[in-house]
Amino acid sequence: MQSFRFYNKEDVLTLTKIRRFETKVGERVQLPHSREQFEKVLQESTAKFALFGIPEDIGVKANEGLGGADTAWFPFLTAFLNIQSNDFLQGDEILLLGHFDFSHVESVIEENAHGHEEKLDAYRHAVHSIDEEVESLAKLITTYGKIPIVIGGGHNNAYPLIKGTAKGLHKAGKVQLAQINCINLDAHTDYRPVEGRHSGNAFRYAEEDGYLQKYCVIGVHENYIPQNVWIDIVNNPFFDLITYEDIFIHEKRNFIQAVAHATGFTEDTYTGLELDLDSIEHTLSSAFTPTGIGKLHARQYINFAATDAKAAYLHICEGASFLSDGRKSEGTGKLISYLVSDFVKAGLAP
Repeated sequence: MQSFRFYNKEDVLTLTKIRRFETKVGERVQLPHSREQFEKVLQESTAKFALFGIPEDIGVKANEGLGGADTAWFPFLTAFLNIQSNDFLQGDEILLLGHFDFSHVESVIEENAHGHEEKLDAYRHAVHSIDEEVESLAKLITTYGKIPIVIGGGHNNAYPLIKGTAKGLHKAGKVQLAQINCINLDAHTDYRPVEGRHSGNAFRYAEEDGYLQKYCVIGVHENYIPQNVWIDIVNNPFFDLITYEDIFIHEKRNFIQAVAHATGFTEDTYTGLELDLDSIEHTLSSAFTPTGIGKLHARQYINFAATDAKAAYLHICEGASFLSDGRKSEGTGKLISYLVSDFVKAGLAP
């Protein structure tokens, strides 16, 4: 984990607005202190959740997408550290680790790769390096019994999270095989062919490498399912999808019924919970959508799935505060903060 930056108390309090007669989550979160003490703190911490960021858009660019997924982490962190510490969420249930910094990798590619194809190949090669580091951290966290909460970054990071979590749970003796299930609230399946690693094929790689057992996608848009992917999924008894159109246009089932179907489909083992922010309408992301689920639906998904499934991790990805085409949103970080607090509250409920 050479690219990981661990946080200390000063880092956190710099972002936390202290007020008299109030206590903020930033004043209560647990911290690893240093790289040297990290594994010992992880082993001894009373926190149930371990939070970290992957502010990168290398995987998105490797998928020929619009840059900006690297801009969600810090607005989220600022919003999250400044929510109130109270009986609903104290803050000490969370071990805040820090974030990965892959900016040096992107700089090398931009300075040395020439032409579209050369840059594409370089970005896809770089994703493998990101995979290794993210997998290593996810494995450590889950080996010591913590639940990772991960804010991206592109959806490419689902692959190392599935792989690392499956390995960690296996090492901890919680699963017989290094395999987990996954539920993904997403406008896309991200199950595109193996053509080099990028943000559009994390679940294909996870399945082919044997770490993903069952996979259910909720809210996928019919207009963005490649025919070959559709055929592969409908012919796979371990995979399922419920389209946005079936829920909201044809009304074959309502949204909560769709989520309940997904948690039932994956209930046999630990399940990673994925939320791609491009599924939420008018939320800034590389694949911004004018028609999608509402923010309330996203919160309901997190709450229901975290309560009903045996949650292995939470991964919120693809959101942006700034896109490379100049579009901005001041609300992305705060939205993610709500989603993370919903997950923690659900996970702590008796």
